[in-house]
Amino acid sequence: MKEFQIETAQNVAIIQNAANIMDRMWAYLIDSFIIYFYLFATILLLVLLELDFRDSWAIYLLVSLPAFLYYVLLETFWNGQTVGKNLMKIRVVKLDGSKPTFANYLVRWLLRIIDVVLTSGGLAALVILLKGNGQRIGDIAAQTTVISEKRKVSIKDTIIRDIEPDYVPTYSQVTLFKDSEIQTIKNLFDEAKRNGNHNVILKLFIKVKDIMEIEPEEQPIAFLDTVIKDYNYYTQNM
Repeated sequence: MKEFQIETAQNVAIIQNAANIMDRMWAYLIDSFIIYFYLFATILLLVLLELDFRDSWAIYLLVSLPAFLYYVLLETFWNGQTVGKNLMKIRVVKLDGSKPTFANYLVRWLLRIIDVVLTSGGLAALVILLKGNGQRIGDIAAQTTVISEKRKVSIKDTIIRDIEPDYVPTYSQVTLFKDSEIQTIKNLFDEAKRNGNHNVILKLFIKVKDIMEIEPEEQPIAFLDTVIKDYNYYTQNM
């Protein structure tokens, strides 16, 4: 999965994983199967009812309408997902990470005719590969993209931090925190260090020390690192 950065309306950078071609193809095949099965089943039912097509063409058109509007309806009312997208854990979002409007879904649906239907998906695949951020022509026009909600979890993504066998903790107050809170602290701290965002580290330092009701002598980076290690020490030895 390719990562790309989106900017929110609050100018906050968020790293997202663009849905890969295979996931989108499988989602497309699943959705296509559902659409064709629905059409086959409804038409078969109408035939069994012995309705003459020449006299009842309006009924045929009416029952085929859900299949025709499948993508735009499901993505609108299912928060950017169809059955196939849901199974493949991918979702349509706006480029700023927010939820698309009906107009966004409508534009990308209309342009399916060009980059999916008329070219059997070839043009869509080519544009997605070239853009690298999950966009086909419909997405470019609608200012949307398709992201993957699959998470790659490694040991670095957990609260676990290596500590020496003879490690001596400094702050017993870390036991005030829950696992989820320490995980949030660690994620923010690690990301801020990677990006050199000292303002985030300073704000995190102030927040953590205020919760613990202490005035540490360590610098913010050293303090936060110690807090995470201390929490590991106490939770691993309880």
